[in-house]
Amino acid sequence: MLARVANNLFWMGRYIERSEHLARYLNVNYFSSLDAPNELSQSREFVLRSILFMASNKVVDSDVNLKEEDVLYNIGLNIKEPYSIIYSFNSAHENARSSRDLISTELFESLNTINHRIKNYDAKSFVKNGLYDFTSIITKSALELRSKMRATLLHDELYAVIMLGIYLERAIQVTRIINSKCSDATVEKLKYKDSQDSGHSWATLLKCVSTYDMMRRQYKKTPTQKTTLEFLILNADCPRSIKNCLDQMEKYVDTLAKHQIIKSDSAAFEIKKLNAEFKYKLIEDIEKDIEGFLSDLINKLVIIGKKLDENYFKVTTYPVIKNKSVSTTQSQ
Repeated sequence: MLARVANNLFWMGRYIERSEHLARYLNVNYFSSLDAPNELSQSREFVLRSILFMASNKVVDSDVNLKEEDVLYNIGLNIKEPYSIIYSFNSAHENARSSRDLISTELFESLNTINHRIKNYDAKSFVKNGLYDFTSIITKSALELRSKMRATLLHDELYAVIMLGIYLERAIQVTRIINSKCSDATVEKLKYKDSQDSGHSWATLLKCVSTYDMMRRQYKKTPTQKTTLEFLILNADCPRSIKNCLDQMEKYVDTLAKHQIIKSDSAAFEIKKLNAEFKYKLIEDIEKDIEGFLSDLINKLVIIGKKLDENYFKVTTYPVIKNKSVSTTQSQ
């Protein structure tokens, strides 16, 4: 498999996963504000800032007035914004099209059908009353596409590349979602100093990553900061947790590196090292500096992504040989 093709498949997986998390975060946060327990969490400005921070990683000053229609359009349908849902899904489609001969017809047709369905989605309808419909299409489509991957692709190195992209992106997006909601909870505590730990904030966080029901089954009580973070970060049995993502990443990088010596500066080493750290990590240690922990985790995941690119997807262009009419580009 050419490095260029592997890179396309890796990013196809990442963009599909990214579009799902963006869509679910937009959906859950926007509509959960309708039954929020206090004035701040009901505030549309507060919700829009939270959504924009998670999607674009931009901190908007409190004195800046956000226009709801513009924020929703930019995050949902503005193809010119690299953090938008439509940009991510269109990029997934383009990467799949570039590797059309290596993926199944069923997977490509599903991706193609969904892309055609959403790329002409009416913008006026979206910002007025189509947000729920659009985000539901994206989240259900991502589930369908992952199902097609598991059911129709050979579980070989090609599949491992796609899964690495999916689980790396899932770990990054879940970390960003946790960071955003922890930031929201901090603002609430500063404003309502006498308030108790808000179960609503942590229930919203769990719903953003589709783990609310399973967390209630595990702990059998209203979510708190401690139980929510422990479940989403350290519970290896939760398919959306950081620990589970690291387990899966180690599994699939082993498939790619099975005939290689794992060097200390390789992606495989970084994944195994981070996963080993999580094996004995305690929630009490994380809670001491949750902001610092999440920032450090995102940086480590970004480094892993760069290492994967260097180890498996980097295309080397050889210099043109003089006196030859044709020059070629080869991949590592």
